Amino acid sequence: MDLASLGISMLSMGGMGALFAAGLAVANKKFYVEEDPRIAMILDNLPGANCGGCGLPGCGNYAESLVLGRGELNGCPVCNDDVRESIADIMGLRALKGEKIVARVLCQGGNYESAQKGVYLGIEKCTAAHITGGGDKLCLYGCLGYGECVDACPFDAMHMSENGLPVINEDKCTGCGNCEEACPRNIIEMHSVHDTVFVACRNEDSPKDSRKVCIKACVGCSLCVRGVEEGQMTMENNLARIDYNKYGRSHELPTAKCPTQAIVLMESTPAKNIDKHSVVVVSKEVLSA
Repeated sequence: MDLASLGISMLSMGGMGALFAAGLAVANKKFYVEEDPRIAMILDNLPGANCGGCGLPGCGNYAESLVLGRGELNGCPVCNDDVRESIADIMGLRALKGEKIVARVLCQGGNYESAQKGVYLGIEKCTAAHITGGGDKLCLYGCLGYGECVDACPFDAMHMSENGLPVINEDKCTGCGNCEEACPRNIIEMHSVHDTVFVACRNEDSPKDSRKVCIKACVGCSLCVRGVEEGQMTMENNLARIDYNKYGRSHELPTAKCPTQAIVLMESTPAKNIDKHSVVVVSKEVLSA
């Protein structure tokens, strides 16, 4: 190829490039959609944790959903009432104050309570232990104790106790749900801080088998169900369950009726004050004193 042909080729390619660039510039100006300035204003008020607690990938997506009318003001579990009010002012709306949501660990089968079946030598992750036979504990429903939920918490609101159970610091917990999603045994649930009575067990085995694996297991005796008004508690698959829509917070607690103390009162106590257990058990007599 001679120099003349090369020059013609370069000029042709340059001309085509300039033509395409001009076309893109025209298209950009013609189809440009100006971003609603409220998105940036809302984003400045959001925590920027990108935890996914709102159900969207990040805070930017949540801010956009609010402006487009697809999101809820109470959709971000990390935001406090002051932040919600600020966002409501930007949107020209009125914010509704909601109850604080926190994580609850519904298992008491730590190293001192749960029977051991051997030494687990696999990957020290809850998911890995769950898949490969359940770690070193006999209970197939309880906490595995490897702290995958703690690793998933972006707010440093959890730590593992000496007893091998996760402990929640309610002051830091935002109820984002990351720990709940990370737990392969489903022993973590999100609840209002005003819900304090829980069945801290997930074992659905027969009473005989439950007793063998954990001294704190629910044994399906139904004493708690018979001790409250009809419908407030039920027995399903050998496990007591509480209907929080019917079980009022002023009702007498059935903790003293439980022979294994599987029903507990979880007080709003900072995690630093709890060393060996992730729950606090308070008897009916103590509460009425």
